[in-house]
Amino acid sequence: MLSDGTRLRLMWMLVEGEHNVTALVTALGVARPAVSQHLGKLRLAGLVTMRREGRRAVYGVRGGHVRRLVTEVLHAASHRVTGLPEHD
Repeated sequence: MLSDGTRLRLMWMLVEGEHNVTALVTALGVARPAVSQHLGKLRLAGLVTMRREGRRAVYGVRGGHVRRLVTEVLHAASHRVTGLPEHD
């Protein structure tokens, strides 16, 4: 699920806090149907939650384990790209 760049960017935004689809579309610069499709896949995989605020769907990361997983994946990738040494 996290091998797709758009899904990974969505997860990184959701690690920082809940967002509605409009905010995610604007921040990522990706078409609304694509964002909705990716969010649906992430939701089916159990990585994100969705709740309703009126007519808006608000998405967030499902719990601390997923939050830490995404953070660690992105930090590991950052170390690989920048050449920083790994942590023990």
